[in-house]
Amino acid sequence: MSYVFQFGPILDRWPLFLHGALLTIELAAISTFVGLAIAVVLAVSRSFGPRPVAWLIGAYVELIRNTPLLVQLYLVYFVLPKAGMRLDSNQAAALALSANLAAYATEIIRAGLEATPRGLVEAGLSLGLRKGRIIRHIILGPALRSVYPALGSQFVLQILGSSLVSAIAAEELTAVSNNIMMETFRNFEVFIVTGALYLAMVLAFRVFFAQTNRSLFRWAA
Repeated sequence: MSYVFQFGPILDRWPLFLHGALLTIELAAISTFVGLAIAVVLAVSRSFGPRPVAWLIGAYVELIRNTPLLVQLYLVYFVLPKAGMRLDSNQAAALALSANLAAYATEIIRAGLEATPRGLVEAGLSLGLRKGRIIRHIILGPALRSVYPALGSQFVLQILGSSLVSAIAAEELTAVSNNIMMETFRNFEVFIVTGALYLAMVLAFRVFFAQTNRSLFRWAA
């Protein structure tokens, strides 16, 4: 017996899909912004800070990168409340995604910092600049420019990785899709629509980051 696709009941629920897609983008944007802010501090501290600080940051990076994001989500959602930090599902999801991205982005930014030509640092020293100003004005800009495409890819990965937060009841696109499947029993149709939405978001943001890369760093071409 052949399967008959019926997209009508699924497309009738487009406001729910839209809500889930917007929350997915919101989680990705918040976690990327927070994660990158943390990553810049960690990368600079690991590259130019005291050795004990570098070891601690290295331990954090290895811990996050070598444990599943789903486990990290559960720890944030179930363990932090026991320590007195009350978080709803969306807040816990944003915090876990931010911590996860920070670990990966730290290594990306650190690679950019260490790839900065030594001559630029020596030029800053010869001008009498302090270490902090050299890092901020001479090293950090070129480093971020060189790793911008990789950081843009991290945002795309945040969109896809956010599908896991449905495990803690955050109402992003995957969670909404699961609810619609239980209501309509049209699993194939829901999978197709959900996959198409993820694909559309990813392709749109890849184009966006490619365009902004050319615009932001045109002066360096």
